[in-house]
Amino acid sequence: MVVTARRRAARDGDRQIDTAHLLHSLLESDREVWELLDGDEPGPQVGKLLGYLVQRSIGYGLRWQGSVEDSGAVPAVSDQPGGVPGWSPSAAAALELARERARERGAEYAEGVDLFAGVVADEECRGVEVLRRAGVDTDKLAARLGTTGRGPRG
Repeated sequence: MVVTARRRAARDGDRQIDTAHLLHSLLESDREVWELLDGDEPGPQVGKLLGYLVQRSIGYGLRWQGSVEDSGAVPAVSDQPGGVPGWSPSAAAALELARERARERGAEYAEGVDLFAGVVADEECRGVEVLRRAGVDTDKLAARLGTTGRGPRG
């Protein structure tokens, strides 16, 4: 998913991978994320989400192109010792939360749902903005994913 998000950011002309790029990659390739949103098959919410994300990638809809995602929930990359070049602060925080979730369950690698939980944990990030615009109750989703009270969400 990281490779796909990186490719998408480059194609979109964005300087950094952000949480919307991560969300787009998750929706395209992770059935477990679909199930969290719509049930067994990609349904209305997944379709609507992909519609917003495609509009963004072709230059309209949610206009973030060329800007840096910074929800304010975490320090900017330049302010973080060892920050992640090429990643927005919110995307880097989502990756770290995904790794933490994997460690907690004794897994060597994070899974798509871990990364999705990392995105949802930051209620001010672009990925969550897209989810809300599509009608997803992100507070209920965060509670289901166990991200309430973790990460930037608080």
